[in-house]
Amino acid sequence: MIQFPGLQLQFFVNPVAFSMFGIPIYWYAICIILAILVSFMLCYYLPPKFEIDNYFLFDTLLYAIIFGVIGARLYYVLFHLEYYWSNPATIFKTRNGGLAIYGGIFVGAFVVFYQCKKRHYSLLDFLDRIAPFVALGQAIGRWGNFCNQEAYGIPTNNFFRMGLDTPYGYMEVHPTFLYESILTCFIFLILRKMQKKRKFQGQITYMYLFLYAGIRMFIEQLRVDSLMVGNFRISQILSIAIFVVFGRILLKKYGKYRNGKIGA
Repeated sequence: MIQFPGLQLQFFVNPVAFSMFGIPIYWYAICIILAILVSFMLCYYLPPKFEIDNYFLFDTLLYAIIFGVIGARLYYVLFHLEYYWSNPATIFKTRNGGLAIYGGIFVGAFVVFYQCKKRHYSLLDFLDRIAPFVALGQAIGRWGNFCNQEAYGIPTNNFFRMGLDTPYGYMEVHPTFLYESILTCFIFLILRKMQKKRKFQGQITYMYLFLYAGIRMFIEQLRVDSLMVGNFRISQILSIAIFVVFGRILLKKYGKYRNGKIGA
């Protein structure tokens, strides 16, 4: 049972949604698939399209999603290498979680770069078209963490606290999955509005990376399951670096736009 005492809500969540031919189908997997389908369909049909052909969009996103999921898993495995080295068969068992978003973003972005270069499409136009829907997919996918009762934060007594049974007994913690889901929804709405009046190539992509890194570096501080190297939270370090780098890029680009030196 998962509780939200401040909101007076209770949920009885079984991580397994149903079984098919004796194989358990997890809510986590359903949430990830739903996130991909909803985001892809909206990206495919909604304007603006920035001169990116829909057939190219379909092919490229198909490869990016497949290899992005593989990248998200490998990223997670690399930071739990001791466990997976001793239990190699579990590397392929993702139904209980174990996907790291930055791994998916990096590998997916590489696939998009390769495809755009190969087919002579503008990389920034492509990324500007899909960036809002990446944020939407993250917002939906985070509910898989809720169903698995994972990706929660440190103990708290705030209004939005979530009560659940952990390996250490009943605890009331920060629902970090919920924070990220809500905030990435806001990122989606902000970027969709920006898409309609894009000022320069890359604006939507840079803003997505800047905003997501900004929320992630704070949320990561609250989580109890961060990927670590020594005493350092890897995702937090990456988030700070991305936030600073793309913040500087945006400042320069907006400055050039205001001075009439750059256009969409």
